[in-house]
Amino acid sequence: MTVTALSNIFVEIFKTAADKSFFAPGRINLIGEHTDYNGGHVFPCAITYGTYAVAKKREDRLVRLYSVNFPEKGVIEFSLDQLDYNKEHNWANYPKGMIRYIMEAGYQIPSGFECVIEGNIPNGAGLSSSASIELLTGVLIEGLFALEIPRIDLIKIGKQVENQFIGVNSGIMDQFAIGMGKKDAGILLDCQTLKYEYAPIQLENHKIIIMNTNKRRELADSKYNERRGECEEALSQLQQKLPIEALGQLSEVEFDENQHLITNETVRKRAKHAVYENIRTLRALEELKAGNLETFGQLVNQSHISLRDDYEVTGIELDSLVEAAWKQPGVLGARMTGAGFGGCAIAIVENDKVESFISNVGAEYAAKIGYEADFYVASIGEGAKEL
Repeated sequence: MTVTALSNIFVEIFKTAADKSFFAPGRINLIGEHTDYNGGHVFPCAITYGTYAVAKKREDRLVRLYSVNFPEKGVIEFSLDQLDYNKEHNWANYPKGMIRYIMEAGYQIPSGFECVIEGNIPNGAGLSSSASIELLTGVLIEGLFALEIPRIDLIKIGKQVENQFIGVNSGIMDQFAIGMGKKDAGILLDCQTLKYEYAPIQLENHKIIIMNTNKRRELADSKYNERRGECEEALSQLQQKLPIEALGQLSEVEFDENQHLITNETVRKRAKHAVYENIRTLRALEELKAGNLETFGQLVNQSHISLRDDYEVTGIELDSLVEAAWKQPGVLGARMTGAGFGGCAIAIVENDKVESFISNVGAEYAAKIGYEADFYVASIGEGAKEL
């Protein structure tokens, strides 16, 4: 949907014209999965799919929100004086949390506003639609009320909403990628220190294909917390001998020499993934800087194998997609992206092979799983901004 179409809906619903428009992207993580909470590196980028909003200030303290994606919820309304989490408010808890924590951080939001939003990120696909709404709300409040909030603070507020307001124990990668995204660049981010570096991703001859399993990630949250616990257990056993604060501080050699300290075999596999995946992510940056797309693609493949065998977060749907992708001509690499257990995988595919890739992988997946996957051709785009 275009901003013009959104503006028309705004007039229909609120009987007045919106005066500003905003966009925040979704994100994919190219490599570096389940490393963020292990003190390692991630390598995300913003994509050209995302969430749009048109908005206008009100004279009073009411905030009125409408989502084109959830028309059955109608206009969700609350006051700037009542910003507690409310289950009934559904998706609007994300903007509400942002408003609350921006005000708590000392910024003045003198009046309410009206807003219509629409996202073209597939819901439940693991492309971070929630962080997209958070950062969208952040730039919207900045734009409407002429605030200047340092971008890193807005990113941290987004994470705070996720952790404290919504209650999801996630890291900072999603908000960071969406807040700091840059066209044709990935971001190597150290999740401990928030040091980051842009890496050129010159994909003139390739497209990034997002492959949605269409399996909702029901398991993801519970298993996510379980994996976190296993990694914490591994860390505390390694700390009996090693002066480390996070698994991400270890080299492969240091891990191999000390892995006997981890008594449980499953827990040892989890830790191995965290250590090796972090090293793969650092190598990915070097290979891309050197223009070695082929080697980068191999690292992407190794990432999936580790997530499947050592971390065990893929599942038959993601494995079927990725394994079908590996067989296709013109594929540099493919892997699951996001928390796992459903959601999406990505593949980097030569431009002239995209159509045959989608048709072949789609047919193989449907034959094996019994329902269709969806495919999106994505580009690497800009971060959250006023339009």
